[in-house]
Amino acid sequence: MAFMRGVDPHPRMKQTPSLMLPAQAATPAFTEPRWPIVVTIVAVSALLTTLPERVRVFPQWVPYIFVVILIMPMTALAWTTAKGRWLRIESAVLWLFFLTAGLGLVAQPIRVLSAMVGRSTELSGLQLLTSSIAVWATNVLIFSIAYWRTDRGGPEARANSTSSRPDWLFPQQSVPGDAPLEWRPTFIDYLFLSYCTATAFSPAEAQPLTARAMLLLMLESMISLIAIVAIASRAINILGS
Repeated sequence: MAFMRGVDPHPRMKQTPSLMLPAQAATPAFTEPRWPIVVTIVAVSALLTTLPERVRVFPQWVPYIFVVILIMPMTALAWTTAKGRWLRIESAVLWLFFLTAGLGLVAQPIRVLSAMVGRSTELSGLQLLTSSIAVWATNVLIFSIAYWRTDRGGPEARANSTSSRPDWLFPQQSVPGDAPLEWRPTFIDYLFLSYCTATAFSPAEAQPLTARAMLLLMLESMISLIAIVAIASRAINILGS
């Protein structure tokens, strides 16, 4: 008998084990192009190097080191199949960049203001004006990357529809019938959001839905207010006198 020979008399369908390894399971099916981020990072580094030495927070070579470190994992994403590992590396490097650049972004206006209050002759009216423009533009670019990386868990979570609660509500999400099919925010949407926040001191396009989104918008507006109202106005006053 089959039972006596050790053969299951009631054969059942055996489940085929998954061929996907844990590292592969974490690999997203779609990744968002990184070239806009690379261009933005290069622009931020160029702006930081144009600041006068009196208000520069980091040595002139530091921004170039950041460019190399940040671009490496983004370039690897386009050429490798082990995207999950490089996405984790990219995330860690980006957060380190945000922390360092954020501290520098807050320190730069403070250094400019201290030079203005102390009536330092090391900064002319033209240098104050170019410094305020550089601080404002750097503010817009850095926060655009921060919004892009923060919202809904990051670009890959949005691209693969695995995102959690949204941090911003965009107009296209309020009227899905008028938006393109399967629309989702990309980097240009966060760049526009950052530009509007730095210009109007308020989220003119997308509305914040979480506390972290509100805090990021408040910080960007505060830095932009200092750069435009305090520094630029003082520079124009000096140039006009």
